[in-house]
Amino acid sequence: MRFIDQINEEIEESIKISEDLMNITSEISKAVELVLKTFKSGCRIFLCGNGGSAADAQHIACELVGKFLKIRDGLPAIALTTDTSVITSISNDFGYDKVFSRQIDTLGKKGDALVAISTSGSSKNVLLAVDCAKKRRMNTIALTGCDGGELKKMVDISIVVPSCKTPRIQEAHITIGHILSKIVEREFF
Repeated sequence: MRFIDQINEEIEESIKISEDLMNITSEISKAVELVLKTFKSGCRIFLCGNGGSAADAQHIACELVGKFLKIRDGLPAIALTTDTSVITSISNDFGYDKVFSRQIDTLGKKGDALVAISTSGSSKNVLLAVDCAKKRRMNTIALTGCDGGELKKMVDISIVVPSCKTPRIQEAHITIGHILSKIVEREFF
């Protein structure tokens, strides 16, 4: 029972950040509207991030492609973090900084959207992916934290979690991803 205080502290901190999300609901709503518009126009959503943010990209994509709460047709969402052969060949031949931008340059088209996830807002490969998406006339959404970093300035819609602690930011990103998935599923179907 010696860890109870530490556990309670972590839970309280997580609750506080969840409550703080109420201050950024307009940005979340704009992202939901953009995702809905993208799918309704027959276009796709791409997602990218590193480490835990890569897992978040995959998690959100699976909620859209598979199902969130109900059985329904899948929605075209692609996590750029899943094809190890593509990732390792791009990293080897072009450098890790190009791991997402090369995929966007190859697969992305006007009307598609990119959800760029970076807790710091400073991941070079994520920034290059956004730059490439903009050149391809794709819409862009950022999920980030702290001050948003450079990423916040580059995208159409920036959702900045009001925390500088990576675990709390990542927890909030999944909450936002679940909110987006639920509303998109309900509205689209």
